[in-house]
Amino acid sequence: MVDWTRAEKRTFLRQRVEARLAALLLENQEYTEALTLLTSLIKEVRRLDDKLLLVDIDLLESKLHFSLRNLPKAKASLTAARTAANAIYVPPAQQGTIDLQSGILHAEEKDYKTAYSYFFEAFEAFSALEDPKAIFSLKYMLLCKIMVNQADDVTGIISSKAGLKYLGPDVDAMKAVADAYSKRSLKYFETALRDYKSQLEEDPIVHRHLSSLYDTLLEQNLCRLIEPYSKVEIVHIAEMIELPVDHVEKKLSQMILDKKFAGTLDQGAGCLIIFEDPKTEEIFPATLETISNVGKVVDSLYMRSAKIMA
Repeated sequence: MVDWTRAEKRTFLRQRVEARLAALLLENQEYTEALTLLTSLIKEVRRLDDKLLLVDIDLLESKLHFSLRNLPKAKASLTAARTAANAIYVPPAQQGTIDLQSGILHAEEKDYKTAYSYFFEAFEAFSALEDPKAIFSLKYMLLCKIMVNQADDVTGIISSKAGLKYLGPDVDAMKAVADAYSKRSLKYFETALRDYKSQLEEDPIVHRHLSSLYDTLLEQNLCRLIEPYSKVEIVHIAEMIELPVDHVEKKLSQMILDKKFAGTLDQGAGCLIIFEDPKTEEIFPATLETISNVGKVVDSLYMRSAKIMA
């Protein structure tokens, strides 16, 4: 089709077909080809000043850079899309897509409260149009609530008039995660990930945030379990937390390296030895400060003596 539009010299049609081709390349994860196509297309469309198409292309570029984990460029493209959108009337569906992308980028920066407000705007826009993207906006809204430690609000959002309209596997998946997080249960968390694999693990945005949530939950549980002990068998910890021994051992070694607690793993005996937190003596900082002040006095006296000698 692109070749035909070139032959017929239909420039505006070709630009739209190429934008659609770039979107399809992005869906197929052919990022290099999509980026090459978009780079040349953006320059051409900017010269013609076709604002509506420019919004589409900038949004596509933002999604593409986000997929390539290039957050600064993804934000720059989104800002360009917003700037172009401010100059024209943007259809509600397109405005919803801009808000959805804004929410995704804010969530990536761990600014979940701002991300929630963007997802809510996108949800309202898509819900009014009965667009299938509304379910994704709702899912990400619930994710933000879980990530800011407000998992109890999830049930309220789901049982609201707007939430009831979209009941299904996606919403059930987020409810299961919220319940697991409220109970601080890794077992329920893993059950939710297993039961709703396509809704949670196959969605790259949800999967990325749930991975960090799982790590946080695991660390909190392990710290709580090892707190009463000075020496404990790794097998015993694994039984209490109901996870495989090798998984627990690997996580404990990572936590020691990250200085989450002071300790060492005795792999020969299969034990974890926990050290008491070393207390810093208050006299040491004071001594260093005194020595520093004496140094300044000596330097000052030396300067004065040098002037007298001169």
